[in-house]
Amino acid sequence: MPIETTASVVTEVPDDAELLAVPYDSGLSPSVELPLPAADLLAHYDSKGEAGEVVEVPVARSGGVGRVLLYGVGDGSPRDLRKAAAALTRKVKGRETLTVVPPAADDLTPFAEAALLAAYTFKIGKPGKEPVRSLVFAGADEGQVRRAETVAQAVAFARDLANTPSSVKNPAWLAERAQETGLPVEVWDEERLRADGFGGILAVGRGSASPPRLIKLSYTPDEPATRHIVLVGKGITFDSGGLSLKPTDNMKTQKTDMAGGAVVIAVLKALAALKAPVRVTGLVAAAENMPSGTAQRPSDVITHYGGRTVEVLNTDAEGRLVLADALAYADAVLDPDAVVDIATLTGAITVALGRVYGAVYSTDDELAERLVAAGQASDDRLWRMPLVEEYKPALDSPIADLANVESGSKFGAGSITAALFLREFAGERPWAHLDIAGVGRSTSDEGTLSKGATGFGVRVLLEWLTKS
Repeated sequence: MPIETTASVVTEVPDDAELLAVPYDSGLSPSVELPLPAADLLAHYDSKGEAGEVVEVPVARSGGVGRVLLYGVGDGSPRDLRKAAAALTRKVKGRETLTVVPPAADDLTPFAEAALLAAYTFKIGKPGKEPVRSLVFAGADEGQVRRAETVAQAVAFARDLANTPSSVKNPAWLAERAQETGLPVEVWDEERLRADGFGGILAVGRGSASPPRLIKLSYTPDEPATRHIVLVGKGITFDSGGLSLKPTDNMKTQKTDMAGGAVVIAVLKALAALKAPVRVTGLVAAAENMPSGTAQRPSDVITHYGGRTVEVLNTDAEGRLVLADALAYADAVLDPDAVVDIATLTGAITVALGRVYGAVYSTDDELAERLVAAGQASDDRLWRMPLVEEYKPALDSPIADLANVESGSKFGAGSITAALFLREFAGERPWAHLDIAGVGRSTSDEGTLSKGATGFGVRVLLEWLTKS
């Protein structure tokens, strides 16, 4: 659901604040004077000032008792501020209003953003304990809080799209959600995909009763733009593996296999509110990968947009097939200055980087550096991975231009070979590929994350597009 917790700014702490949060540092010194022995209380609770520590104490108020939450801010870094803010929001679930004295920081955007993200919930049916209804930031910068709110709502939108069950969500449904963003949207249905030669998207969607779609969204800034960026997202609304069927346990999270496409839609929707200075086109290659009598088979050869042929050795390596069409179209028709694709593409990247860092592959050093820096600033952290030329023979096919996976086990490195496959369709312009398979889903409620889709990629792309 959209984050229902509201964020507002007041110039000073209200006298009647029933629930007040006040930061303290490693010296156990609260940032404002309080009518209680704060340092002694914190020492009693063995507090150290670490980010995420929260001590709740009662205070006398006229007509009753109020509460003060003393919260640690660690070293005051953006990462510690996020941790502190998330801990606060989780601490006050079920409460009406929390008035927050923000920590001393030049930029409170990470703090406010994390406080809101920790309030995200997605539940069908009777909700559990509701998040705090209102966060009031006393003395904060209004512009910073509003940016944080816009980014947090964009992340929540991406999470909502990915968390929606596939009994509701199919390619046509995803196209409808894109059309509700208020942006110019163009949609290729099955007939038009066939007429225009999008063989990869069609092949992946052949086994499903829900036909595939290619979704194009466009954002143009008010002022003339000097750059045009294309974002490409994988939009597999459910991935059974096709005829190369996944084990049952592996299918349980596959409603989120369109997380990359969700990120693209959410980013495009947020750009106007953030006044991004670049022109951005979003492409979401959407299909449902299902087994049936009409599904593509291992050993089929498909012809992608632009004419390149691919031998399909594993129908569960379908994300790269739909992305290849979209990348080839972007290169041939849209003429961007740079292309970035984002996808829950390979299990191999989870082995390599775990569930904290997403991978970035790129043909352009400057583009890669900017994305890594944006990831560090936004907390959607990226690690650059190599495009190893010696692994390219893994994609050789005796009957087509390429194979979609390695036929043996000589090379391994499944995430790298997947990136090498996509590079073949991206053309000569600067291109980057973000593999978010490890970070696109969370297995627990912790910090700014809720169990399920994370929306990873929204923050890094918005940081890059609006600030670099």
